[in-house]
Amino acid sequence: MAKLSEKYEAMVVFSLKNGEDAVKALVSKFSDLIKEHGELVNVDEWGVRKLAYEINYESEAYYVVYSFDSKPDFPMEFERIINITDGVLRSMVTVRK
Repeated sequence: MAKLSEKYEAMVVFSLKNGEDAVKALVSKFSDLIKEHGELVNVDEWGVRKLAYEINYESEAYYVVYSFDSKPDFPMEFERIINITDGVLRSMVTVRK
């Protein structure tokens, strides 16, 4: 039997080049996208952190962890949208237990 809903977690690392207002807009955009396709459980904003190594000549970034429940086909689409969005340095979506 196919699963109707699964628990996921997505960590997104945002660039600070465009300013913190642009970061807040992206955090809100992704929260709204998750709410459209599932249930947003928690948004844990870690804030500005130093990167272990430079990414695109940036040494600091803004970290956010989204916890959500959705159908199993949504996380792949969510990753696709994250990957084509300007202002995102890195991301990872995983299944949480």
